[in-house]
Amino acid sequence: MRVKTGIVRRKRHKKILAQTKGFRLSRGKIVKKAKEALLHAGQHAYNDRKIKKRVFRSLWIERLNGALSSLDINYSKFIAGLKKNNININRKILSEIAIYDPKTFAKIVEKAKE
Repeated sequence: MRVKTGIVRRKRHKKILAQTKGFRLSRGKIVKKAKEALLHAGQHAYNDRKIKKRVFRSLWIERLNGALSSLDINYSKFIAGLKKNNININRKILSEIAIYDPKTFAKIVEKAKE
């Protein structure tokens, strides 16, 4: 007796089409194209989770550099001063302090200048 995959296949196809809902053109409607699009989307999502970390670090560095320009010190000297004075605050927190509490940031910069 032959076993037909009608129900199983339809269920699998519906799952793929549900995941690609909103994709452009045939990539969200035709199963073969949708499956391919889903594989590529997953790969991009994986890669971009890694890239996201680099992007945010560069954003924090840009923010710090902008805040430091008004305090007459450049970024590299500031970071070198922090390391020399054994001040262990990461770039994310430093950029948050620079934005929301400029007085405290100015004190940290003075410590780094020493």
